[in-house]
Amino acid sequence: MKRIYLDHNATTPVHPEVKEAMLPYYEEFFGNASSVHSYGREAREAIDVAREQVAELIGASSPTEIVFTSGGTESDNHAIKGTAYFQVNKKGNHIIISPIEHHAVENTCEYLEKKGFEVTHLKVDKYGVIDLQSLEDAIKDTTILISVMHANNEVGTIQPLAEVGKIAKERGIILHTDAVQSVGKIPVDVNDLGVDLLSLSGHKIYGPKGIGALYIRKGTRIDSLLHGGHHERNRRAGTENVPGIVGLGKAAELAKKNLESERKHLWMLTEKLRVGIQEKIEFVRQNGPIESRLPGTLNFSFEFIEGEGLILSLDMHGICVSTGSACTSGSLEPSHVLTAMGLSAEIAHGSVRFSLGRDNTEEEIDYVLEVLPNVVNRLRAMSPLYADRVKMRA
Repeated sequence: MKRIYLDHNATTPVHPEVKEAMLPYYEEFFGNASSVHSYGREAREAIDVAREQVAELIGASSPTEIVFTSGGTESDNHAIKGTAYFQVNKKGNHIIISPIEHHAVENTCEYLEKKGFEVTHLKVDKYGVIDLQSLEDAIKDTTILISVMHANNEVGTIQPLAEVGKIAKERGIILHTDAVQSVGKIPVDVNDLGVDLLSLSGHKIYGPKGIGALYIRKGTRIDSLLHGGHHERNRRAGTENVPGIVGLGKAAELAKKNLESERKHLWMLTEKLRVGIQEKIEFVRQNGPIESRLPGTLNFSFEFIEGEGLILSLDMHGICVSTGSACTSGSLEPSHVLTAMGLSAEIAHGSVRFSLGRDNTEEEIDYVLEVLPNVVNRLRAMSPLYADRVKMRA
């Protein structure tokens, strides 16, 4: 049975060139980058090259603004907690976030609330876009941080981050963005966006898992999250993951090189899938905007069925997707992203995310569009609510 992977927002396969770049640093060049002998210097030189590659991908002014981490979650925690603890005795304790942030941001802020910080959640419209006026209205004299993700992982909505950056700069507030989903998929320039802190992750851009980076604009002061040695210019203690860093650097280089061609490819496939679903299946709604979203990301709610059941059924046909609800993580709660956008819990539970990648083909999309309607119809045949709706229409 063929297998079709349409869950690239969850993780991506390691690019062959990334794997090839990493292998020597497991074998021949295995030194500790903090060592002063030749093995250490070779490792340090590799890290310096990777730092430049990541800096170039996001338009950083200097490679020294890049701090390597274990991934997007650590980067988010470092940015938010680091800012909170540095600023609390200097300016205030108020943080503003969107209601559709990744749990790495949401749960970090929930933790800080228990420590006495105040967190304001902005509202979003039916497409998941924040309202800029509500942002301005939420700002207080004690506001120390605004954290708004660049693009949403579930529905692909791209936020007006440059406008947020202007507001933050005018009010002297640090701006962080979780750009884990946008980096490598759409142009990301930290200066155009006006962000002070930016999180990214290697395994979302065909790099290895367990490696990420935090961009810290020169002059932005935050506390360290980890304490120990003097690694990463005293900003992140711990022996550097040299193979992972090399892999992230190579993935960043490839992402920058192939950005436009892959973006066009993903838009073409995504549109084929979007139009096909809407033509072949009734009682379905697209979640998120049609245009201002990530290439390769589609989220649909299929009425009268559970998203988890649809995922499992598609998996039996070799099609790997994910649900927009949190059912698969062991929670019965619907997606906080979809409910924030105004969907009912019932509709949100029937949501599925399709996230395409560089290796997907038109033939694969044709197969999905052949299988999906039959799977949906079979699941709906077991729903008394669907039967009632059909009777009402008749």
